[in-house]
Amino acid sequence: QVQLVESGGGLVQTGNSLRLSCVASGRTFGNYAVGWFRQAPGKDREFVGARRWSTGWTNYADFAKGRFTISRDNAANTVYLQMNSLNPEDTATYYCAVGNPPLSGAQTQGLYYYWGQGTQVTVSS
Repeated sequence: QVQLVESGGGLVQTGNSLRLSCVASGRTFGNYAVGWFRQAPGKDREFVGARRWSTGWTNYADFAKGRFTISRDNAANTVYLQMNSLNPEDTATYYCAVGNPPLSGAQTQGLYYYWGQGTQVTVSS
């Protein structure tokens, strides 16, 4: 079974950057789509972005386009979420997940099989 561990969260000021990491055990990310989601207090978990290297598709939420980038180090079985130009609305717990969604289902949480436990990102104003 795949286990996922996120890290890299912390406290930053508006306009700064963070890079989150997601390390997988037992598989390589080339076998799955990788999704990033986030949840702020009092709100539902929402889609951030996803990427599937095996078929070549990438999808980002509107708020993430041009600011957030998903990449990988396949040899290290690690996926990254680079977040630039952060603002207080980005404050949330961020989760990585793997599964088998098509591009049209990238935002569908039920299509992701394995989830990490999250890492907290706080952006001060």
